[in-house]
Amino acid sequence: MVRSLFICKRQGEAFYTEPHQNMLNDTQAQPFHTEFAAPLDRGPLDPEATPQWFAVCTRSNHEKCAATHLEQRSIEHFLPTYESVRKWKDRRKRLQLPLFPGYIFVRIPLQERLRVLVTPGVVRLVGFDNRPAALPDGEIEALRSVLVHGVHSEPHPYLSVGRKVRITRGALAGMEGVLMRKKGRVRLVLSIDLIRQSAMIEVDSADVGTI
Repeated sequence: MVRSLFICKRQGEAFYTEPHQNMLNDTQAQPFHTEFAAPLDRGPLDPEATPQWFAVCTRSNHEKCAATHLEQRSIEHFLPTYESVRKWKDRRKRLQLPLFPGYIFVRIPLQERLRVLVTPGVVRLVGFDNRPAALPDGEIEALRSVLVHGVHSEPHPYLSVGRKVRITRGALAGMEGVLMRKKGRVRLVLSIDLIRQSAMIEVDSADVGTI
């Protein structure tokens, strides 16, 4: 018995099927080729579907409130804080305050930004021309490393110029910032240019090198 060869270009596979009776009487019958339309090329992964870090502007003194609501919504977020001692006449209290007042960071696909924007305490996602701008992963990872390793940090006026250095050894090796001295100690100023805010951390002068 003669069988017909069907070639499916879409799948790149061939298979056989039993022929019609008329085909059995045709000694010159040729394999029957069936073509299917190629699948649509969707191109590279949609950038709006890729999780990225974004800066979120919050209502005044609502950073922790916004973080709590983001947690309840299972939205990945990061609120860097530092310890501050507040003094009253009769007592002292240690507080955890936002390292960047008025801001919190979220990691989401841009197409899910509405989930963040409807969160209580959130004002907007920071960006340009009404479009949120993603933050480099390195900036967030640097801040996380500071907190994870318990390095003393505190807010600092925004600083974008100065002597650039890189930490060459230790837990924060590879981190870059502007070197300065304060009260006889070496400090490294880390800046988030998108929100024009900076934080200062203490470092050992032996651990830094000029870029």
